[in-house]
Amino acid sequence: MFRPCIDLHDGKVKQIVGGSLGSETGELRTNFVSERPAAWFADLYRRDALAGGHVIMLGPGNEPAAREALAAFPGGLQVGGGINLENASNWLEAGASHVIVTSFVFREGRLDRERLNALVTRVGAERIVIDLSCRKRDGEYYVVTDRWQRFTEMTVGRESLEGLSRSCAEFLVHAVDVEGLCSGIDEELVVRLGAWAPIPTTYAGGARSLADLEAVTQLGKGRVDLTIGSALDIFGGTGVRYEDAVAFNKVQKK
Repeated sequence: MFRPCIDLHDGKVKQIVGGSLGSETGELRTNFVSERPAAWFADLYRRDALAGGHVIMLGPGNEPAAREALAAFPGGLQVGGGINLENASNWLEAGASHVIVTSFVFREGRLDRERLNALVTRVGAERIVIDLSCRKRDGEYYVVTDRWQRFTEMTVGRESLEGLSRSCAEFLVHAVDVEGLCSGIDEELVVRLGAWAPIPTTYAGGARSLADLEAVTQLGKGRVDLTIGSALDIFGGTGVRYEDAVAFNKVQKK
């Protein structure tokens, strides 16, 4: 299934090459900057019944735009970026269906189980999405945090996914090294997620055509959804028509 997204940077809807976010060179590579507000995209997703998309706040200055998007599609979008124990409930009250967490539950390169348990107690596992965005190193996919620049000690594997699944409703996994490049999906990662993830999982990164959506559906054994960003025509792309992605979902639901 196709899952939509709204990536926010400096208050604007953008498509960014993932590996450049917070890189040491300081050079942010941007594929697209929209003149339309975040709420416009949220309303579009609402009209096309595309629930389960995510709003990601990439750095400061994005909260007003995120709140406007959630208000345009209440209960239909997840929100992430700077989520913590203090503000998680507020974002749910603002209309988010789930809060997405990464850095809050990973500290100093390790999973902070105490923090995760506290968040589960506060909002409930059924309202939490854990972002396991990762980069490949030595044949394994390691979870990365802090704008995707810091490697943690956790790998995306059967044991880690099984253990974390008790503390959340879904996983969101960006394949950081291909994010925003429109160079094709990381098939190996999708296969692993399809085999190991015991709960709904959304993969993002590299999608360039409708064939990638079909491939994720097959390789992920129908258990992995796909977010398409830079390749979508509504984000200035040429690889995938938004209307075709919506139509794909309608066929899958029959």
